[in-house]
Amino acid sequence: MSEPRKRVAILISGRGSNMSALIEAAKAPDYPAQIVGVFSNQPDAGGLQVAASHGIATAWRWHKDYPSRTGFELAIADVLKLWRPDIIALAGFMRILTPEFTEKWKGRMINIHPSLLPLHRGLHTHEAAIAAGDKEHGCTVHFVTPGMDEGPTILQARVPILPGDTPDTLAERVLAEEHRIYPEALALVARGAATFSG
Repeated sequence: MSEPRKRVAILISGRGSNMSALIEAAKAPDYPAQIVGVFSNQPDAGGLQVAASHGIATAWRWHKDYPSRTGFELAIADVLKLWRPDIIALAGFMRILTPEFTEKWKGRMINIHPSLLPLHRGLHTHEAAIAAGDKEHGCTVHFVTPGMDEGPTILQARVPILPGDTPDTLAERVLAEEHRIYPEALALVARGAATFSG
């Protein structure tokens, strides 16, 4: 008997292009994970319709409806209880999670970030890489920890920064790599080939 596939919930805030890459990868019969639900903190996130069109359960809770971050995270936890995920994949989820939430999912929550961490944490990474005069840029899939974009790296991909690159042209090349390595990284975690040792 082959191992049962790991259950994955994806958290998004927008169109969810990395979410789409994970959904497509999980269609392969030998992929070690299945996408069981997509959650957004934005009621009008485009990715919710995309996920629903693939027959995947969706849910949203608007973070502004909750007076505290903890209250919002309890609402997320209620949704996750229904889906029973083994792993959470953040795909453009634009909320900072509390240490309590990240600790609960330690080693089972991953994120993709558009830079070669530890370089350029936070937002506007493409502008930052160009402004710093970096020769290369890229993306990182990492385990989520309480510190922003600080968790252990699972996979990275590099792209050269070309003369005349703008943040948009650079972002486009990096995004292609994100779509390639995020499914690979999720598969490593689902198979137990990449584990959190921090």
